[in-house]
Formats: sequence, structure tokens, C-alpha cells
Amino acid sequence: MSVSTVQIEKKNPVRYLRIARYAVMLLAFLCSTSITAPAGAGIIFSDVTRQTGIKFKHTDGSSGHFYIMETVSAGLALFDYDNDGNIDIYFLNGAALKGTKFNVTPKNALYRNQGNWKFVDVTQESGLGDTGFGLGVAVGDYDNDGDPDIYLNNYGPNVLYRNNGNGTFTDVTELAGVDNGSKVGAGTCFLDMDKDGDLDLYVSNYIEFSHEAHSIRMADGVKAYLGPLHYPPTSDNLYRNNGDGTFTDVSSESGISQHFGTGMGIICSDYDNDGDTDIYVGNDAMRNFLFENDGTGKFEENALVAGVAYDLHGDEQGSMGVEAGDYDNDGLFDLYVTSYQREFATLYRNQGDSLFEDISRSTGAGKETFIGVTWGVGLVDFDNDGDRDIFVASGHNSRNIGLIDDSSTYYQSNVLLMNNGDGKFVNVSQMSGDGMKVKLSSRGAAFDDLDNDGDVDVVILNSRREPTVLRNDSESKGHWLQIRLKGVKTNKGGIGARVKIVAGDLILIDEVHSGRGYQSHYGDRLHFGLGKRERVDRIEVKWIGGSVDVLTNVPIDKFLTITEGTGTAQ
Repeated sequence: MSVSTVQIEKKNPVRYLRIARYAVMLLAFLCSTSITAPAGAGIIFSDVTRQTGIKFKHTDGSSGHFYIMETVSAGLALFDYDNDGNIDIYFLNGAALKGTKFNVTPKNALYRNQGNWKFVDVTQESGLGDTGFGLGVAVGDYDNDGDPDIYLNNYGPNVLYRNNGNGTFTDVTELAGVDNGSKVGAGTCFLDMDKDGDLDLYVSNYIEFSHEAHSIRMADGVKAYLGPLHYPPTSDNLYRNNGDGTFTDVSSESGISQHFGTGMGIICSDYDNDGDTDIYVGNDAMRNFLFENDGTGKFEENALVAGVAYDLHGDEQGSMGVEAGDYDNDGLFDLYVTSYQREFATLYRNQGDSLFEDISRSTGAGKETFIGVTWGVGLVDFDNDGDRDIFVASGHNSRNIGLIDDSSTYYQSNVLLMNNGDGKFVNVSQMSGDGMKVKLSSRGAAFDDLDNDGDVDVVILNSRREPTVLRNDSESKGHWLQIRLKGVKTNKGGIGARVKIVAGDLILIDEVHSGRGYQSHYGDRLHFGLGKRERVDRIEVKWIGGSVDVLTNVPIDKFLTITEGTGTAQ
């Protein structure tokens, strides 16, 4: 992610050689992707931010000292905190850094969804107005009491909030033992690593920051941020749930602490179809990690062997957000990773046998991501045609980039890549409504059906600005089904469970994740676009504990809750 990759002194011939290399790469990419846009995009997003009543504004805590954590804040969460059937929004915020003072203390904000695109600020009464420096967030029912709890991965001590079941939350960090010290956080996930029925916790860490090691670098006489490689890398943390409201740090015995990186976005997913949950970590300006689970909570790092440590050319990237989904409907979870400017966001196709291939160029999945800095990401079927499209949130990390590099800007447009149904993607950003014309410096992005109308909407956290809320107004191409899982013997939210849907010739898979994208959380309800198919023949749910539920002849265009062990849906 480091600005130093592009901040080269003017009149230095190396600068022009590097720009020429980038230009050749971009030209080769454009020539290799003969993918043309259809006459009408079919996906339309409308900017409805103003009508929502959301007044939140993000701060990065800056005052001219150029601390690196300013550039990477923050993620957000979409989840139903009060179990009323509407998806609510939780925004993370920065905080005052050394040398900064605020008249009003910045804090995170929870907005309750009242329906009809109206949201009300319930931060104070909920108790979720955390004043730490927010970076990453994950939601999961760690105590299996039937309501969603929240974990915050901050710069500084982390926080675990227990949901009291009445619209309020209690800080139980000290009791649970998961403050994780005073580190620079990043993405975080809940997962059941040992299949014992409760949720464990993975906490990614960015760098070993110290004020003694901090300085402001100059590029062309302009102040700029130091990159992550200026600081020592660090290892991540893994906490095992003891089942009594407390956690034990098992980073060492699990094999996680042996590996040092610059963690950013992460996702926990069963990439090798062996029935347990693995962990993929995007590292900034270093190779990525893929931790393969042996089923007992012991992990082996094999990203290099699997082909997801580097890009197609063997280069490390400024990895930001990480997403998993089956883009080509072959029954395997693929990986998509956003990255820094003059690097393509990467689509890794899962080939089976624990091997992946970088197909970003041949599919067009990296198109229009080369120039910008890309962060939040979703593999989502926005038009309900039975395949997953790609949404990428963009924005530079340096406010001064225009003074250093005249080919880049701080505010950037987000990117929408539509899946043509043949495994190829086309950029439809310019023909997909006024919501795609917003230009800010985006970070986290999250995706869910905010108005319960059967298609997926978008919420974006923008650095130092108000968020963006996009309503999906697409002329839908088909039917849909949304599923929420309710565990009984396994964790109550069904995290880690795999769902397979058969609707005629269409076979779709998905998985319940906790924490994903760029330091964010979304997708508790699984969304399946069905195209013109008028019924679902079969639903198969494989719970993380090994049990299987099968439902047949399921109605479409419905919200269903499937309870473990019942073989029925409500």
C-alpha cells in the first residue's frame, strides 16, 4: 500500500521507466480482455444517502502528523442487532491520535433500520459508541444465546461487546480476555476452528507501530505517509472459545504466531471442501497467508503452494480487502483480493485439489482496478441472474497524492464489474446509475438487502466523509431466495455452514462468514439469485459440526430460516 511505490523524484529516469512499464502492463491487459459491455447494464444503484437520515461522518484522527493508521480506517458492519428482520448499520470511526484534539469525541455509530430507507441513530442507548480508533469489525454469537455480539479490532485495545438481547450491549472485553494488547488492528473474524459448537476468534494485526519509529517522509517536497514496510511486520492472534464466556490465546500452539505479516482484510472459508474452516489473510506489500485447518484448530500456512501468496507474475501486492465466493458456479470457493494503485485486484480461481490460478486478466475481473487504490469488495449477484458480480470500493490513502503523482487523485470512483454468465466480467460502472458516480475516498464496503425487496444493496464507509448508501434499483433478471441459518448443536448463527441450492440446471453454493471484505462484516443472510427458475428443487445445509439438513421443493422469492436438525424452513 505504500505511497513510496509511486513517489519517485521528478526528472529521475527510473520514474519514467516505471511509468512506461505500468503503461505496457495496462495496455496488455486491455488488449487481452476483449469483453464488451452490453447495451444496458442491467444493474442500477441509486444514491439514497440523504434520505436515510444517517448523519455519521468518519474521522481518521489526523492533525498533520501523517500516522500510518490514518490511512487504513475503517470497516463497517451490516447485521440485524435487534432481530426484527431489518438489517442495521454499524459504522467504525477513528479517534484522536497523538497531537490531535477534538471538541466532541469521535465514536462509532449504530443506526437502526426502521424500514422504508429510514435509519435512526441508537448509538447512545445501545452502548456501542466506542471511542477507540476503529479499524476492523466482526459479528457473531460468541456465547450462543441467540443474539449477535460484536468484536472491534482497534488501534489500541480491542473491544468485545455482548448483546444483552434488549437492544443494548455490554463491554465484556476484560472478562473474555480478548483486548489483544495495544496493537494496530486490521480485519477480524469469528469461526469455529475446532468444530466444538462455539465461536473462536481470529484477530489480524497490521504492523508494529511506535512513535519512536514514526516520521514524515517527503516526496517532491510534499509531506507523505511512510509505507507499512517501514515498520516491523507482526503476527496475528487466535483465541479459542472456552465455552464459559472467556477465551484463551492459542496463537502459538495453533501455528498462527510463527508467521509475520502486515494483515489487512481476512476471510474464513472452507476453500478445500474438507469440512473445516480455513483462514485467508491479505498482507499489505507482502505475500498473503492461507492457513489450512487440520480440523482440530491447528493450521499450516500454504499460500505459496496453493498459488494465492502472490499475483500471476509472482509479485507481492498491497492487499486490502478479501472476499470468497463461487464466481463460476463450479462448486468451489474462489478468492478476490483488492490492492494498491498500479496493481490489478486479483481473482484467484479455485481449481480444486487446493490449487488456485490468477485469472484477473483473462476474465476482466481486474479491469478498472489498475489505476485506483481498491479496498472494500463484494462478490454478489446484484441482478439475480444466477451469477456473482463484483463491487470494488476505491479511494487513495494519501490526501496529497495529486501533488505527488498527477495521474492519481484522492477521491476516486467505485467499480462495478458485471458477470456475463460465461465467467467473464465487464465494467458497467458508468451505466449503472447515479450511485456509481459518487467520488470519495472509500474504505470498507458492505452488502445486504436493506429494504427486504429481494436484491442486495450497498453501504460504503468513506474516509473523513459521510458514508454512501446505495439502493439496488436494478431491473431484476430473475427470482431469488434468502436464507438465514439457526444452529442448535453448532453455533447459533450457523457461521461456517455451507449451503448448496439446486434449481433445475443451476447449482449454487454459499457459506456463512463472520468478518470479510475490507475489515468489515456483512452477509448473515445468504442471498441466491435464481434467474428465470421458478422453484428450488433442493437445499442442502452442511453444518460446521458435520450434520446435514436437506429440504426439497422450496418456494422462491422468500426469506427462509433453516434450523439445524429440523429439515424444515420458516
